[in-house]
Amino acid sequence: QVQLVESGGGLVQAGGSLRLSCAASGISFSPAFMDWYRQAPGAQRELVASISSGGSANYADSVKGRFTISRDANNMLYLLMNNLKSEDTAVYYCFVPGDYIRKFPGAWGQGTQVTVSS
Repeated sequence: QVQLVESGGGLVQAGGSLRLSCAASGISFSPAFMDWYRQAPGAQRELVASISSGGSANYADSVKGRFTISRDANNMLYLLMNNLKSEDTAVYYCFVPGDYIRKFPGAWGQGTQVTVSS
């Protein structure tokens, strides 16, 4: 049974930092990609950052230079968020895309709230 569990969210002042973690269990392979998404109130869910199994990372323009995504060999996923802004306030979700060859449908975490006060 696949389970993604995020942690590390909370309330922080603008300019502060937070580190999100996502523990992915029940996945017996190293996913080609692991992603962080976020969804602000009244907005669509958006891709924040993505990292390949080889460590190549891509970021949304809005977070480039402030956020760093990383992962380890145990399928732990992290998001270090520095210089947080009020517009970063959202629920942050960990996502593992589906893998057709491995018959893996993909999985979402339950989300962790990040609130940045100005």
